[in-house]
Amino acid sequence: MSELVLISHGQFCTELKKSAEMIMGPQDNIHTVGLLPNEGPEDFRAKFEQVTADLGDFTVFADLMGGTPCNVAARILMEGKGSYDLYAGMNLPMVISFINAAMLGSEPNIIDESKAGVVHVNDVLPK
Repeated sequence: MSELVLISHGQFCTELKKSAEMIMGPQDNIHTVGLLPNEGPEDFRAKFEQVTADLGDFTVFADLMGGTPCNVAARILMEGKGSYDLYAGMNLPMVISFINAAMLGSEPNIIDESKAGVVHVNDVLPK
């Protein structure tokens, strides 16, 4: 099973993993790296590289395009020092899609499945 690394501002990544585990059970292949308020890009990079150093094949989900966690992970890719898929805008449907695909041995359709999870509920309620 491929590894997944969730990166975010604060502990969003850790709490998102916990939420996914409430639904899907324990997930030893999901790792988290949060950027804490007292840390800068260099601190985050060191933590990210430490978490990913021993991972083989892994995917990275970032909380926000243009935010420090995503920018650091993208810089590593641009420097040629990493080989992973990086997605921004992570949410619970993305994580569940990743887990389901890994369980089934298939490739997840991360973007389409995540977009499909965004629904204006008022529009589907009976009138």
